[in-house]
Amino acid sequence: IGYRCQELIVEFKRILGTAQPWGVALIGIGNLGRALLRYRGFASQGFRIAAAFDVDVQVIGTTVEGIDVYAMDTLAEQVKKMEIKLAMIAVPAVAAQEVADRLVAAGIEGLLNFAPVTISLPDHVQTVGVDLAIELEQLSFAVVTHGRKT
Repeated sequence: IGYRCQELIVEFKRILGTAQPWGVALIGIGNLGRALLRYRGFASQGFRIAAAFDVDVQVIGTTVEGIDVYAMDTLAEQVKKMEIKLAMIAVPAVAAQEVADRLVAAGIEGLLNFAPVTISLPDHVQTVGVDLAIELEQLSFAVVTHGRKT
């Protein structure tokens, strides 16, 4: 009561960086990559997967879930052309660092890393790692801890 809700929402979005739409590059069109392409929650938060990249000649040049799949060799060109600043890495752990290096060289400023490995990045590049095994470990701990309280 008494608050200008729409103005507050706009200000929160500005602070969170979601006041503008973000084009996102997705690297890796395996099972996880395809699941990320199917996820519809990104759009409601202002994120749009603009392009996908892979090394598999079977998927390069195709469209998956409405997103064009490009060869990794075209990464820098497409990132620049589409003005992409964020990327998600959904590749095997052994390839994650090389992919991250290529993304940084292409001008990416933020990475969401689903590969189960820590990647090294320059200080000016922001990263968030998502390790699903660690998330399950935290969940099991919460369940065990909750069980001890009763």
